[in-house]
Amino acid sequence: MQKWARLNFQPALPLRGDRRVTGSSEHIAVSRKAAQEGMVLLKNDGTLPLSSDKKLVLMGKAAVDYVKGGGGSGDVYCAYIHSLYYGLKSKGVSVYEPLIDLYKEEMKKQYDSGRVPGMTEEVPVPADILKDAAAFSDTAIVMICRFSGEGWDRSSIECNQEFNPWPQSRSMPSFSSEIFPDGDFYLNAGEKEMIKAAKENFKNVIAVLNVGGIIDCSFIAGDDAINAALYMNQGGMEGGDAAADIILGEVNPSGKLADTFAARLEDYPSTENFHESFDYVEYTEDVYVGYRYFETIPGARDKVIYPFGYGLSYTTFDITVTGAKELEDSFSFDVKVTNTGKASGKEVVQLYYKAPQGKLGKPERALGDFVKTKELSAGESQDITLTVTKKAIASYDDLGKVADACYVLEKGSYEFFIGNSVRDAKNTDFTWENAEDITVERLSHKAGPVSLKKRMISDGSYEELPLGAARDINECVFEKMEPGTEEALTPFVRSREMHYLTRPFKEGAKTFFDVAEGKVTIDEFMAQLSDEDLIHLVGGQPNTGVGNVFGMGNLPEYGVPNAQTADGPAGVRIAPETGVLTTAFPCSTLIACTWNREIAEQIGCAGGEELKENNLCVWLTPAINIHRNPMCGRNFEYYSEDPYLTGRMAAAMVRGIQSNNVGASVKHFACNNKETNRKHSDSRVSERALREIYLKAFEIIVKEAEPYTIMSSYNAINGHRASENRDLLTGILRDEWGYKGMVTSDWWTRGEHYKEIKAGNDLKMACGFPDRVKKAMEMGAITRADIEPCAKRILTTILKFD
Repeated sequence: MQKWARLNFQPALPLRGDRRVTGSSEHIAVSRKAAQEGMVLLKNDGTLPLSSDKKLVLMGKAAVDYVKGGGGSGDVYCAYIHSLYYGLKSKGVSVYEPLIDLYKEEMKKQYDSGRVPGMTEEVPVPADILKDAAAFSDTAIVMICRFSGEGWDRSSIECNQEFNPWPQSRSMPSFSSEIFPDGDFYLNAGEKEMIKAAKENFKNVIAVLNVGGIIDCSFIAGDDAINAALYMNQGGMEGGDAAADIILGEVNPSGKLADTFAARLEDYPSTENFHESFDYVEYTEDVYVGYRYFETIPGARDKVIYPFGYGLSYTTFDITVTGAKELEDSFSFDVKVTNTGKASGKEVVQLYYKAPQGKLGKPERALGDFVKTKELSAGESQDITLTVTKKAIASYDDLGKVADACYVLEKGSYEFFIGNSVRDAKNTDFTWENAEDITVERLSHKAGPVSLKKRMISDGSYEELPLGAARDINECVFEKMEPGTEEALTPFVRSREMHYLTRPFKEGAKTFFDVAEGKVTIDEFMAQLSDEDLIHLVGGQPNTGVGNVFGMGNLPEYGVPNAQTADGPAGVRIAPETGVLTTAFPCSTLIACTWNREIAEQIGCAGGEELKENNLCVWLTPAINIHRNPMCGRNFEYYSEDPYLTGRMAAAMVRGIQSNNVGASVKHFACNNKETNRKHSDSRVSERALREIYLKAFEIIVKEAEPYTIMSSYNAINGHRASENRDLLTGILRDEWGYKGMVTSDWWTRGEHYKEIKAGNDLKMACGFPDRVKKAMEMGAITRADIEPCAKRILTTILKFD
């Protein structure tokens, strides 16, 4: 086929041979394998695994109200969805059916009323059914599910300060206020009553959590009447099958938590000011996010129910450090892992480091590396090596206490810990004694705060920060558009008069095919384009084929194709009316809980294949913002509270996607940790926390996987909208990290198009605003020279598609 034939002619041919790979059994098997490896066994007194001939009672409407993933752009349309009930039944397990029938009937009523899976009321169990169920079996599985989605956080709080193009739709926060009056972090009254009934009527009670984030698990950990618990997470289309595989012992659980589970929402320091204002969020906890807070701050350790990196198995492992050494720029640890139990299984070995407190203050633990073993049979061992670089363990000095605007290794003792969770990691007895302060990397201040008054330090107190002049995120050389009026606008379709058969291209034009074939340089190609052509290129383009989130390029008179994008990250999101059903993979948090880079890469490769087969070019995934607080409604799309785990797992995903010569779009750059008023909220964060926590995963992915595209976020960062933030998009991303790819805005951001161009945000999605860019040019606020680099990066990206 001619280059870009799929884009220009939309043949929709099978990618491999004569059979389509989209939604194929092979890809669904990848999804199920990931779900199996990412589910976390939280508790087990020996009750699990169960025998397949064991009769079971499934309690809780979540038995049929299965949540495969989250809502919004992270949703996926697939051929089927398998609940735990389905998974058990398919294996021949006898399940008490009258209760299932009750749940199905009640869920249908609630769905018909406008509710969605996970945002439904618990169903009271009649006394006669409960009595009959207790006679049927002595074992009950109690199920809890949760749902969240784009555009709202896990609470009843919502912001209505902007034009709403969908006023007829009832908001999810309003449903949440009815179903979870205390917030969905906690069990509601119906769930508490259901669990109480299970404990009173059944000898064995197993809890299964179909939750893509964190909830209060004290009802599990603190109650011996709950015999076992599985954090099922949101496992994609065959998540119920995967959970059944584990419950019945056909698969040994090997997932580890990617977040710290505390007892109360208020235990997370970011909760206090999460909803303090619609206009800003103050990141006062600074670098003490997740386990960095709970393992460091006095008194916080006792608030943890299940620690970061934690997860049980049906077997046991011995982890022995056999060697440790300092290399020129890193530290290396040799470890022997032995399966000391009776069942085969996998273990995750985790390396943590502790830097000296020094002048800057440091967390007690930080993840440095991890390896998941192969499947080890009983008695089998595997030798692995863990490595952490000196740059990785350095801290950023943003106040000049040691070396201003530098990554530094302060003098003192650096300790290293290895184990299978942040709590169970043991001191290696290898200590690096650093005799003097070392400057690892010298940078300059970028994207720093002007309105953040204070930040936490390692003893739990706060230090004051210097303030500056407040910034106006809506500053513009002419009148801004009324907020919200641009929401959901579609790209303008330009009319072009060409004779397709005799003159398919503009007369005398150097075509983009000439560039692809090396006959013309991209600079020579661009020199012939008018200002209007360049402005056209830096805005989103109309949908074609099965695309539904618009494209880029689209200069047919010069041979530039219209390259389409597709939503993610739990699968390639194609509208159901097309008839194309794709594979629904587990949510990103579950993928992180696998701690298995190979599986992440396999998911990326499979998703990239489905993207390419359907004539799409950029998959808007992975989403990698930090789990700063459990309330963030989009946490299911993101990986972890830890930037290193996030970066390494998502880099593998990017490699898998781009092995197909299609692009990943790593999002949301950066600090998109709250959905309420997301398009206007200012994330106020110190430069140190920005670099060490919120940008670190992006940095890892840029340097390790070279993503084709990165998506800037909706929110502002320290007074500048992310898509307009030159320090972020040019200073850090390109100048410091050496990024060569393209930056796209998030869809219908409130950033001003000409300001985004000047900042280095190359493509404005879903549509550009050419008249406003032209007006800015006329006023001297922007020049052709500002637009050319953006257009060139877009064209260079399209050249990569095959």
